[in-house]
Amino acid sequence: MDQPKLERMLRLMKMLTANVEYSVDDLAERLDMSRRTIYRYIDTFREAGFVIKKSGNYIRLDKESPYFKDISQLVHFTEEEAVILRRAIESIDDTNLLKQNLKHKLYSVYDSRTLADTVVKGRNAGNVHALIDAIERRRQVILRNYQSANTRRDRRVEPFSFTTNYVNVWCFDEESKQCKVFKTARIASVEVLDEEWQYESEHREGFMDIFRMIGEHKTRIRIELGRLAYNLLIEEYPLSEKYLTPQPDGRHWMLDTEVANMQGVARFVIGLLDDIRIIDAPELQAYIAEYLQKYVR
Repeated sequence: MDQPKLERMLRLMKMLTANVEYSVDDLAERLDMSRRTIYRYIDTFREAGFVIKKSGNYIRLDKESPYFKDISQLVHFTEEEAVILRRAIESIDDTNLLKQNLKHKLYSVYDSRTLADTVVKGRNAGNVHALIDAIERRRQVILRNYQSANTRRDRRVEPFSFTTNYVNVWCFDEESKQCKVFKTARIASVEVLDEEWQYESEHREGFMDIFRMIGEHKTRIRIELGRLAYNLLIEEYPLSEKYLTPQPDGRHWMLDTEVANMQGVARFVIGLLDDIRIIDAPELQAYIAEYLQKYVR
């Protein structure tokens, strides 16, 4: 079987096991396939031993099928092992992409809602679930009483993607006609509307730098870090590791990366001025100079 065909079949299998119900027409439209191809792949699943369930116009692939049971039995943990694994994964910083990747692998048999349950707790869980539902069904939503700066107000948006561990959600904002990121913790509640997306062609994720700052423009910086700054950077911003290069003296590291704005990196540098040297970052130097003049006597 050629790789593109296998990929299409796996995408179809994923949709047939999601919590959202799809008709054959829905599947054909979302996967850009013909109805005939959809039926042919479903027949292939059935011949392979999977159980196909139909409810009206909707069709599903039953997770009680033998193969799903076999897959789930390949990885089995005792209660004690499960507790240890969960503690180990939870100890990883929330901003570390490795944490979400591990959870994706451990919970790959389940849908995105199950994954979200392992990451998001408390009041946020309901909002994240509603956003996941809106993204899967391509629906607009109203973010009720979203807190931004000193204001709280409703925002009508089209959510289309999450950042690491569901901390932020990328949306197209109808008011500004721009793609923006909204913090899930600042949303009072989410109302999923019946209206479908109207601006899908405009949906684009912006740039997020290693300091978790988001923006449309990228500015390159080069700064030299001592051991203390290096250790703190790795601990606080794990994604920075791939942009660090050890220097010949064995006591310094060069950070060469792009940032969305100067705010995040400046906060880090100002706290460690005696252990960091700016090599090539004129905008960062100007930002820090202005900051110190304004706030430090």
